[in-house]
Amino acid sequence: MRVKLLPFGVLKDVVTTAALELPAGATVADMLAMLGESLRHEPGAVQLLPRIAVSVNAEYARGADRLQDGDLVGLLPPVSGGEYDRPASADTVVTYLTREPILADALFAAAKQGSDGAVIAFDGIVRDNTRGRRTLYLDYESYEEMATKQMAELAAQAIERFSIRGVTIVHRLGRLFVGETSVLIIVASAHRAAAYDASRWLIDTLKKTVPIWKKETFVDGAVWADGDPFPQELLAAEKPVEGSSR
Repeated sequence: MRVKLLPFGVLKDVVTTAALELPAGATVADMLAMLGESLRHEPGAVQLLPRIAVSVNAEYARGADRLQDGDLVGLLPPVSGGEYDRPASADTVVTYLTREPILADALFAAAKQGSDGAVIAFDGIVRDNTRGRRTLYLDYESYEEMATKQMAELAAQAIERFSIRGVTIVHRLGRLFVGETSVLIIVASAHRAAAYDASRWLIDTLKKTVPIWKKETFVDGAVWADGDPFPQELLAAEKPVEGSSR
């Protein structure tokens, strides 16, 4: 059988094949082992494979999951963090990706309702340096279909988990320059403690699970940003990929 490969982030630089031939009944782990063998001469690639997540048809998959002919397999390195360019309204949940500047003030104002005792905003912006290297700009890319679903699910989970009223999550894609907003999270709640807790949980979880990657361009070169490790339950590799080391 034949599956299609969709690499993201740093994996785009090393996985150059668009498809992989596998025996019938092959699992995600089998696919990773075969891919690891084909990439054994690529510096760093084999070491990265045990740390990636895999999606099958835009859903996270585990190593034991069996693949089918024609499946679209996303190769997702640790993340750095439908697409609707629309302002927030009085909706309980507003989540979207955009390639336009994020209008933080307007979104914050639209998120408020009379029943709220607290509205908390996290405004993530592009800073002018990373570890002493001067930043020129960032490029964000995403597995958009999957990221859109994950953002909406995170918002719903936060409402249930923290008993808050509303969540807005907006993430920018494309090229961003110093001072621009890359991600905006707004939480509305009757009580401030729940709003603070939910805001922190949302940004921390988004950075680990939503498939968005960041390439940083400095005055002296460019690099894909190291992402936070995926939660253990999302890792596709259940054992070290052949040829890898830990």
